[in-house]
Amino acid sequence: MSCDRIYPFVAIVGQEKMKRALIFNIINPTLSGVLIRGEKGTGKSTAVRALAHILPKIEVIRDCPFNLADADPEGLCGECPRSECSREVMGGKKPEKVWREIRVVELPVGATEDRVVGTLDLEHALKKGEKRIEPGLLAAAHRGILYVDEVNLLDDHVVDVLLDSAAMGVNTIEREGVSFSHPARFTLVGTMNPEEGELRPQLLDRFGLCVHVEGLKDPESRVTVMERRIAFDEDPENFCRLWENESKMLVDRIERARRLYPEVVVPRDLLFDIATCCLDFGVDGHRADIIMLKTAKTIAAFEGRTEVIAGDIEEAAELVLPHRVRKQPFMDMAEDLRMMKSA
Repeated sequence: MSCDRIYPFVAIVGQEKMKRALIFNIINPTLSGVLIRGEKGTGKSTAVRALAHILPKIEVIRDCPFNLADADPEGLCGECPRSECSREVMGGKKPEKVWREIRVVELPVGATEDRVVGTLDLEHALKKGEKRIEPGLLAAAHRGILYVDEVNLLDDHVVDVLLDSAAMGVNTIEREGVSFSHPARFTLVGTMNPEEGELRPQLLDRFGLCVHVEGLKDPESRVTVMERRIAFDEDPENFCRLWENESKMLVDRIERARRLYPEVVVPRDLLFDIATCCLDFGVDGHRADIIMLKTAKTIAAFEGRTEVIAGDIEEAAELVLPHRVRKQPFMDMAEDLRMMKSA
């Protein structure tokens, strides 16, 4: 495993709820991502970027800008900006496939809509009568993770694009009557400092899970944070090597959980527990119920079980409900959930 100057995920001290929420989304991308709220300097960005070392591999067409698993001669491949791939597909040949790690694509706060969505070369279209696409970040994030730091500071028009793509799983580029669409199914991971402003409710609800992180309160843990960070900064290659075996063990555990997830069952009485919990906290709609169910199954798979237990429901509630309750502040909701768990 190469270091690439990325701090190892398994070397992060504490913040277990944040790490588990991220891992659950790797195991089950249908959880719809995670929002990490917290004060600055609590390891939010470090944890998300560190996912690069524990992500499983997927099969893709070599150098495909849309991360396709299979050639599609009736759609994207015929208009692909990679002319050699287009010629292969239209000539009846199958492009070469490769296995590579799922990618973490970072969306900068100041990114323009063209950078996010992609662009069409109108001059080429007018002169040649052919579409020429320049894919954006949503194309790069398809089948991967789209990471937005300071997600609460995004421009409204970019937020609207993310909402549309998250809802439809498709991104459409439109310019002067010319349009082009491609798949854009990604896991949305956002980090934010609530002191800098809250998130639009429409985008907030798109995050399947939400965690709140704080600085560590234990002096020994804080010393460990300092020691590990200094060791990484002074010799990142050696530091990463020290954590390589533990990283591989986590990757193996994630891959086992991905295989086990389809076999996990939920007793019907626990389904009623999920429904009752959502009703008690007054969440809107049914999305929370469904995400809680998926999260509980994912937790069971990660723990190596094929049946969900009550403890899985409780942990799922702590991750799924706080940001969906409108009638009380986030922190009050988190406290209510802790009281429910201890009751």
